[in-house]
Amino acid sequence: MPLRLPPLPALRFFEAAGRHQSFKLAAAELNVTPSAISHGIVGLEQALGVELFVREPRGISLTASGADYLSYVSEAFSLIAIGTQRLPNHRADRPIALSCAPTFASRWLLPRLAGFRARWPNVNVSVDTSHRQVGFPVDGFDFAIRMSRAPVAGTAWTRLFGERLVPVCSPAHLADLRDEHGNADLRRATLIHVNAASEDWQAWLDATGAEGVQTTAGLRVDTIQLAFEAAAMGLGVALGRRPLVDRDIDSGVLVEAYPATIASTTAYWLVSAENADRRPELFDFKRWLVSEAEQFDAHTDVAGQALQNATT
Repeated sequence: MPLRLPPLPALRFFEAAGRHQSFKLAAAELNVTPSAISHGIVGLEQALGVELFVREPRGISLTASGADYLSYVSEAFSLIAIGTQRLPNHRADRPIALSCAPTFASRWLLPRLAGFRARWPNVNVSVDTSHRQVGFPVDGFDFAIRMSRAPVAGTAWTRLFGERLVPVCSPAHLADLRDEHGNADLRRATLIHVNAASEDWQAWLDATGAEGVQTTAGLRVDTIQLAFEAAAMGLGVALGRRPLVDRDIDSGVLVEAYPATIASTTAYWLVSAENADRRPELFDFKRWLVSEAEQFDAHTDVAGQALQNATT
């Protein structure tokens, strides 16, 4: 007897909506309208005779039955994706799909991709910088680069390197902040905050013991790149994240507004599906990227030690 399955398109809608906890984000991912997602899931709920989501004015959330069902549906889609990837010669020429934050992509990854292309000219790479969760292997991504304090179970995590946090601003703005002793007074500064940052000004203040700096006010932006650009325009002091801010410091567009630099408690990690290394080009890309990160991290440690010796 053939298996009786719910409508597969509706299951795809449900998996995406459950993963994102949003009809709108699921619609954007699947290139359909939120109304199509909503109607598809209503039809699925009617077919199953179970309510999968709680609809509230501020959004949706999975019911207990929905959360339990999502685990099975997600695993089923993952198995289909893995089985498809393992077919002989399946899309052997498709690009390596990588998800990462836009500032990391533009300031660290892209400048190094020419080196990868020189060694593997026939391997293409696709970089996605949209702000969304990535499911392996359902979403079609091979790798993701994420900030985290520690690995997360269920996927393969390889640490790349950490960040160092230091206040930065334009040279002209630094001159305006100097007191009678020539030191920058951050108590008079407009702080530039990054809404999505896992560590921001409060972490730096707690670590350095700086007092009297107001963190509730200031300018708020949604990306690190915008924070650096705002600081370069003289709009305030941003919390620079080395290595991402190194290019601006080296060029003189930004300067360190305060000498205290702290190590971030989070790091950049390369995340991949458990079976990613089975494709030769994925194995080569991962090995290349980890090697680049190790060389960079070693160089950063040497430079940081030299700077520390020079200031002590």
